[in-house]
Amino acid sequence: MRCIQCGTDNKLQERTNNQGRCKKCNHQFVFEPRAGDTPSRLTDVLFAKALNELSANNTLYFTPKQLFYFLEKRFYSKGLTLGIKVENLVVFVCAGILIAIGSHLASVRLFVMGLIVLLISLIIPGKPRPKRSRNLSITQSQVGPWVNRWNQVNPPSEKLLPSLGSGSTARIQPTSIAGDVTVYSFDRLVVCDSVEVAQMLIANNFHFENNCAVLSISGYPERIFSTVMQMLRRNSDLQVFAFHNCSPSGIGILHQLRTDPAWFAESNAVIIDVGLLPRQIMTAKKDITIQNAKQSTQDLAPQIRQTLSEAELQWLDAGNWVDLESFTPKALIQILQRSIARSQTINETDSGLLSIEDETGRRGSIYITDGIGGFG
Repeated sequence: MRCIQCGTDNKLQERTNNQGRCKKCNHQFVFEPRAGDTPSRLTDVLFAKALNELSANNTLYFTPKQLFYFLEKRFYSKGLTLGIKVENLVVFVCAGILIAIGSHLASVRLFVMGLIVLLISLIIPGKPRPKRSRNLSITQSQVGPWVNRWNQVNPPSEKLLPSLGSGSTARIQPTSIAGDVTVYSFDRLVVCDSVEVAQMLIANNFHFENNCAVLSISGYPERIFSTVMQMLRRNSDLQVFAFHNCSPSGIGILHQLRTDPAWFAESNAVIIDVGLLPRQIMTAKKDITIQNAKQSTQDLAPQIRQTLSEAELQWLDAGNWVDLESFTPKALIQILQRSIARSQTINETDSGLLSIEDETGRRGSIYITDGIGGFG
């Protein structure tokens, strides 16, 4: 195992003889892959790489759950799979049997034909299989102690945000808005269905760099929430971007934003859905962590349900869901920035524009898109 301090490779016996320290520089190893309480792939090098990649070379803040997902993907063993059509495989196997029991010319020809069919099946992909959930290889509760052990030996990562479970005081709270600033407004608003994602965006100054307020659907950051909402409602051309998990509760914030008086029930603001949606997961080429939990789309507003295909509703009702925090901070920020750039072309003739009526009969707009967020 390589030492992160000097790069020296230390064998198990050498680490054992030196009480878990590097034989050259005497730096303490945090993790021992051969120990019973440590995953076999968890090394100091891997953990350091995770901290560095998530923070984009120590330039971006990330959440504890993003660290968990990053490590989980590294530990998960995908296994070897081939996209071979069953019918082609049968032809190939039958040809192999024939060639094994005889050496007739016809058998040889059949074998060659089967081999050609098999090769074609490998080159030309068939209909993609629907993406399904899988069991995670580690639990989130394991990562906290690993971080504590790391911090006892190495300098703590400056970009790892505190866990919200440690209390509301741990949240990144923007400073109070100066009185003279409240006469202005933002051009855009990003509303997240989780406080953690909102906190990560704010910590990375997404709101400053993109002239875009960032709030959570639960009202975070609480200290300035009311003031920011007053500022936003003064902008008649406001664009609101809904950024949510791929789950019924996540997708449900679209209807809440459009019909809740505390949000934009009495506003002409266009709500733009930037994901995650099942159709984006189903067509994505990237490796996405899909989980399973008991849930149902029955509580979704009818107007929102009708924007989802039957396949999407079935996928969600089967318990499948995807967490936004399974993506890195860099990926989430890039997705939002692309969405903001593309939103400039949205107009009243777009096919994805959905009109929704609130409880008072006032109508407003939600823009539903197949992939404006760029998750594919």
